[in-house]
Amino acid sequence: MDRIDEAVRKIAEEKTRFKGGRKEQAVKDEVAEALTRFVRQDAEFAQAVVQADGTLSDCCAAAMKGVGNCISDLKLYQKAVQFYFPGADIRCQMTIDLCASVHGDAETSPVPVQMDKPSRKAGVLLDLTDFL
Repeated sequence: MDRIDEAVRKIAEEKTRFKGGRKEQAVKDEVAEALTRFVRQDAEFAQAVVQADGTLSDCCAAAMKGVGNCISDLKLYQKAVQFYFPGADIRCQMTIDLCASVHGDAETSPVPVQMDKPSRKAGVLLDLTDFL
């Protein structure tokens, strides 16, 4: 079994044995899902999760430490990643779809947040500052 599969399994098992307060319980599912996506992106991060002494419960407790009534998703995921890999950071790409109502999914679709490896689109990306 490779490190990625091992890390995914570890997160899933720790989620079933989760112990934490009200705030930690509130974020455990989203943190577990985000961490699972992150370990699938990077084998080195997966290895850090596998080798970590702390559990998902510890991770959520660390991420929620000092948090008042709310925390942004991005900050939560950043703190969770840094629990396993200090100094690491996350990047998030959000897009707007001005024609969502035409596609029929304007009301119920959440804002898409891409957490997996971005797919390469055909085309050319030009930086107009190169022409200055």
